[in-house]
Parts: sequence; C-alpha cells; structure tokens
Amino acid sequence: MNDDTSGRQNMQAAVDQLSDGPGVSHIDDSDPAAPYYRLLAKMRTPLTLRDIMIRPVRSGYISEDINPADLPPSADELYPQVTVSQIYVPSSLGPIRCQVYRPAGAELLPIMLYAHGGGFTVGRSEDTAYITSRIAWEGRVVVVSVNYRLAPEWPFPAGLEDCCTVFRWLRKHGGELGGVPSWIAVAGDSAGGNMAAALPIKLRDEGDVPPEAAVLMCPITDFHVEEYDSFERLAPLGIIYDTAFVGYIRGAYVVHGRNWSHPHVSPSRADLAGYPPTIIISGSADPIVDDNRFFVRKLQDGGREVVHFVREGMPHGYYFFPGLLKEGDEAFEAIASFLTAQTANR
Repeated sequence: MNDDTSGRQNMQAAVDQLSDGPGVSHIDDSDPAAPYYRLLAKMRTPLTLRDIMIRPVRSGYISEDINPADLPPSADELYPQVTVSQIYVPSSLGPIRCQVYRPAGAELLPIMLYAHGGGFTVGRSEDTAYITSRIAWEGRVVVVSVNYRLAPEWPFPAGLEDCCTVFRWLRKHGGELGGVPSWIAVAGDSAGGNMAAALPIKLRDEGDVPPEAAVLMCPITDFHVEEYDSFERLAPLGIIYDTAFVGYIRGAYVVHGRNWSHPHVSPSRADLAGYPPTIIISGSADPIVDDNRFFVRKLQDGGREVVHFVREGMPHGYYFFPGLLKEGDEAFEAIASFLTAQTANR
C-alpha cells in the first residue's frame, strides 16, 4: 500500500496495463489467412464479434446518461458511518485494486471479501457500494471489495484467481485493515456470487483454510443453465438478463464447453465437503432460482449448514437499490442476522 499520489498513479498504471489479456485476439502476420483478417479489421470496429458485443454491454450496464434525480440516495449519504478507502493487493500480474468498507469504531472486526456482479464482463466495486456499505454497517464486518479481472479479455480462472490472491493476502494482512484475519467470510452477488461460491472449493482444493462463512446473493452455481426449469421458463424474455446474455457471458468467461462442469466454475457440481456455513439470497422470479435450490439441497444432503432466503415474485438482484422493495430490506436483515450468529463465537 502506498498513500502518496505518485505511488497510487503508478499502481493504477500497472492495473491499466492488464486490460488486454489472453482472451484478446490478434492478427498473426505469418497466418496464411492474415490478408482476410486485415480486410475484416478495416470493415469491422472492433474486429472480433465478442468485442463488438461487449461494447454495448459495458456502455449500457449503467448508463452515463441517467438523470441523477432518478437514482436513489448514494451509499455515502445512507451510510456516512462507513469509511471507504482503497488498497492495492500485490499479485504476480500486478496490483489488484480493492475498496475497503469499514464501519466506525476502533474494535477489530471480522472480515468479508466481496466480489461484485456484472456477468463476469462488467462492473467495479463502486457499483455495489450500497450493498457493501450496508453489509459492513449492519453486519459489523470490514468488507474488502475486489476489482477482479474481467472477461472476455481475462476468462476463467483469472477473476477467481484474483479473488483467491486477495483472500490469501487478507489472511496475512487483514489486521492492517482493522480486521481479524482468522475470520473471513466470502460474499458476492450474481457473477460475483459464483466466484464467492467457488472460492471455498478452490481454496480447499489448493490446501488453504477455507473461509469461515459464505454469503451468496442470487449466485450462478451451475453453468448447465438449460437443465433447470426456472431458466427455461423465465430467461427467454427476462428483463434483468435473458438467455442470450447468459449464452454470451458463458462463452466470454468459461470459453470451453469442457469447463462448464469444472468445480470452480459450477460449484453445484463440486464435492462440497468442508463447505462453510452459507446463506443464499434468491427470488422466485429469477431464472436461476432452481439452480440455487439445487445447490442448497446438495449442501443440506452433505450435512452442511445453509440458510436459503427466498422472496416470492422477486427478480434477480432485487436487493440492489435502497428503499425500493421491502423484500430487499428483508434480505439484508437476513444477512445481518446470519453474520451475527456466525461471528458470535469467533
């Protein structure tokens, strides 16, 4: 960590250099089809179809043209008691930018690693500031929100590796943030929920002590999405996301069909031995609700501790905006109660 301006600028420059990853296509001049590709490059902007598709996804995810008057209050307004700072966690490929949300008070607090949503291809920690601020304040935890590498430039396992790197760093350095490194929860929403669900499995498989709890908000836990009735019924004409979008993000993040069943991609298909106590937030109008139900049943069948909080008629991400839906408030109340119970004997 470096608090001086030049240090931060240097770190940000290093982060920016990671924008082009292994998922970026390049024209090889030795390729016999290179003249054809160069002609396409002049006709198309950008060259590849996946890059053409990601542009409107990213520009439309949260529009810059939105009227501020149409937005709910900001996290700063709602939770002034939560201080927000920025750290850069070192990794072999460069620093990983994280935001730290810490409730007021001098006591050491449990830690939560948070992975934002956005279909593995979009988003940043600032987008989920309301969620992380509220969980920090009501759950009395230090939340570290990770800006992991995004697909399609950086497909699986890049983003998940970033989250693991930050988790391992927190085990050693969490005390520097006013946290207790021996008690760390993992959490995330949507695509971030997938990474949070996979983290305990990946850490266990690699010989690390898994997290002490998991908070999964509308997580994708199985990329074989078409096998679930709720997806087939609700996704084709979905509003929050639809079949076409899921097909795109699956190709962007997972890339190869052989990876769909990988336990670090589809946690529902993993051996869940040693999985930590978990709460899963779902809505019955979310196309992946049956995916969530299957994951809950598998945890229960394995004797794991799990709470499944479901609200009828609620879509994907119904907790995202403050003051909009009472069911969203109820979801945060359930998360706070879960965290209070889990941290009582830490």
